[in-house]
Amino acid sequence: MLEFNQSRPLTLGVELELMILNRRDYNLTRGSDDLLLQINRQPHGYDIKPEITQGMIEIGTAIHHDVNEMQQELLAIRRLLVAGAHKLNLGLAGGGAHPFQHWDDQRIYPKERYQLVSELYGYLAKQFTVYGQHIHIGCPDGDAAVRLTHYLSRYIPHFIALSASSPFYQGVDTVFQTSRLTSVNAFPLSGCMPVVDSWQAFNAYFEKMEALRIVASMKDFYWDIRPKPEYGTVEIRICDTPLSIDTPVLLAAYAQMLARRCFEEEWNDISGEGYLTYSYNRFQACRFGFDGSLVDPRAGKQQGLQEDLLETLRELEPHAAALNSQAQWAALRQHALKCHSDSRWLRQVHEQSGSLSEVVRRQSEHWMYAEPGSRPC
Repeated sequence: MLEFNQSRPLTLGVELELMILNRRDYNLTRGSDDLLLQINRQPHGYDIKPEITQGMIEIGTAIHHDVNEMQQELLAIRRLLVAGAHKLNLGLAGGGAHPFQHWDDQRIYPKERYQLVSELYGYLAKQFTVYGQHIHIGCPDGDAAVRLTHYLSRYIPHFIALSASSPFYQGVDTVFQTSRLTSVNAFPLSGCMPVVDSWQAFNAYFEKMEALRIVASMKDFYWDIRPKPEYGTVEIRICDTPLSIDTPVLLAAYAQMLARRCFEEEWNDISGEGYLTYSYNRFQACRFGFDGSLVDPRAGKQQGLQEDLLETLRELEPHAAALNSQAQWAALRQHALKCHSDSRWLRQVHEQSGSLSEVVRRQSEHWMYAEPGSRPC
């Protein structure tokens, strides 16, 4: 039986997967071990670790309630990483997928779990060299985590549009705003959590899957959102890693506002009907971003993603005030009003330069040096 470790409601943590680049043509390079060795020469106390292939590194924040404090920690982690990267002549970048790397060039990091994933999934493991942001939200108990997981599923397209930063993949413009999620979709245990209505019901489902030897732990589920019982959180896994250092904080603040409304209103409207259009709405956000259309099966209506996001933000304004996140709320509203999209900017750079290497150089410069609040330019 999975024990759900209680945590303080509405606390937050984020994880970011970052590209490690050479400074010649800005392709991925197998630099994770060297970078970790460099930054670990002095004690720092930050959560920085390797990921499934050697052209990736993951950073994680501590537990926060105030998103402004989270931003300060991310800036401090960035300073540490940038200093280490400079000494090794490496670049670092956000973005959901490297525009022109080839999956067969990647090497699995020599860690037992990653080796097992590689043995099970074959080439999919190397193709999983994509870069995402995960958001953890504290929950008081397992029942609350189940409710919040279902509640947030309605808003997954918003997170996709706000974070989309992977229009290019394997040297091609995919015409999608995010190509990263196609790689995630290839795994058999991707998608969404089944329609269970309590932690007890979830445990029954998990025990059945475990007995069938399909899963051994929660890590085997590649769902867009999943409970994380060992942390006492719900984990949102749908976002591309943004190009800017402060956008992850905006996304975390949005998740916190939604969670507060879910808990305050004691939402419990769990049903399969809400998932009838889940895949369709998810596709619309991946393909078209803010220009996508969303279908609400309960209301029987369709409206634009941008309009739906702005309407949701209006409803969340009092929750933003209660969380002292008015600045983040205002920034999110501006992103929605102006359809600010990392993917659009990356395409503009490519149109101007004609070079995917230049695209990656520019996104690397932005992640490493740009001030919070500045847009890629």
